[in-house]
Amino acid sequence: MLEKSLKGGLIVVGALNLGGSVALLPNAVGVVEVAVEKGAHTILLPISSRKQLFELSDDMATRINIQFYSEPTDALLKALLE
Repeated sequence: MLEKSLKGGLIVVGALNLGGSVALLPNAVGVVEVAVEKGAHTILLPISSRKQLFELSDDMATRINIQFYSEPTDALLKALLE
């Protein structure tokens, strides 16, 4: 749509609600684990999922770059600027 490539190995996770806010992920740790297994290098998660990641193993945390976004436009900019 913007005719720009995104960074390889990037996964953007999150759902947009009707009101425009980003929905909470029910299992952020599981999502990160699957992303690592599939070869992702960076994952963008909603900031509301940050507290769930305390349960992420040290091995998984060192194998992926986790970044957070507060709104969908923030995620888009981070995906394009990387």
